[in-house]
Amino acid sequence: MRTLLFTGPGGAGTTTLASAAAVRAARTGRRVVLVTRQEVPGGTADDVEVVRVEPTAAFEALWAARAAELAATLPDLGLPPATSVVPLPGAGELAVLAALGRVGPATDLVVVDGGPLGTGAGLVALPGALRWWLDQAFPARVRVLAAVRTAAVRAGTARRGAVDLALAAVPELEALLDRLALTDPAGTAVWLVGRPRPSAVAALRTATTALAVHGQRPVGVLARWSPGGGPEDWAAARAAEQEAAMVALADVAPVQEVAEAAVEPAGADALAALLPDLPGPAGEPAVLAPERVEGGWRLTLPLPFADREGVQLTRWEDDLVVTAAGSRRSVRLDALLRRCVVTSGGLVDQGTATARLEVGFAADPQQWPADLLAAAGQDTGSQDTGSQDTGSQDTGSQDTGSQDTGSQDRGTE
Repeated sequence: MRTLLFTGPGGAGTTTLASAAAVRAARTGRRVVLVTRQEVPGGTADDVEVVRVEPTAAFEALWAARAAELAATLPDLGLPPATSVVPLPGAGELAVLAALGRVGPATDLVVVDGGPLGTGAGLVALPGALRWWLDQAFPARVRVLAAVRTAAVRAGTARRGAVDLALAAVPELEALLDRLALTDPAGTAVWLVGRPRPSAVAALRTATTALAVHGQRPVGVLARWSPGGGPEDWAAARAAEQEAAMVALADVAPVQEVAEAAVEPAGADALAALLPDLPGPAGEPAVLAPERVEGGWRLTLPLPFADREGVQLTRWEDDLVVTAAGSRRSVRLDALLRRCVVTSGGLVDQGTATARLEVGFAADPQQWPADLLAAAGQDTGSQDTGSQDTGSQDTGSQDTGSQDTGSQDRGTE
């Protein structure tokens, strides 16, 4: 199952173009599902299955399904009815994820109306964030103990409690996350929607950086341009601004022009006329592999359009934590880099489409046998990773090289 995700600044027409893409795809004979939180233009239901996500209703349904079991295990706790529960912030994105997880295997294409840029980027980031929290709350040792406790409950030697309910929900959540491929360019194509204005260029560049943090990148920009009209001087100035913005948007991703209609499209035919057929996912997932350089290794993370002030880098145990454009990702290091210390980190070509974070590593003498150090030709006293002077650039990290990552030795076999 392949996915198209649309997101853009508020008022850019994201819902309309997502609906248009769904209609066009359905007319090629594919079974298409459109997932959105907004009202969609009329006529799409004839060709497309529309899943309208209502966050409050979804949260109420989840609470109603779990409240009875929770009340049975905690009889002294007064639980409010579903109609009185206040949804948590972010419940809308969670509801969209749940709706995506319920899409049947017979569906050929899922079109996701991701809404505004912050919501769309947050939706892409959410599965990884949920997996991170699951790992923190339920590490391997806790899951082993949980299995023992579950066996005791089934044998009647222990009483089922609230903790057991939480543990029972973990496999269900993990199964949902396994069905999602929002961070995989081979499974999900992200289309940015915007009007060719300077403010939109800045917003779409920031969104591109945030998506890159999680391994995703836009396949194109749908630019809603206005084809002339108005007084001559006004029209000329507006056209010049649009042309300049189109050039700038081309640095973000290939641009597909979408002419602004005089009136709001009504019906499936009008929607289908807005767009050509759009290509689906065809990208390759980003592989973060260390590169051998003088004095150690280098790991490169693409962060297009990132600037130095907005990037932070820290090391926590076996993870490299990267923050950019207000988005954060915890990257699990491979077995080699887990036995290394961070020696440098810097942003190269900042503010450009080729901006990237380069992180230098050197072997940790406490975790490498002396013969392996000698064989690798490592000079552990040197911090020259061969990068382009990245060590002198301040990425906002809190002395990542000084953190003792070997103390817990989670990566040592």
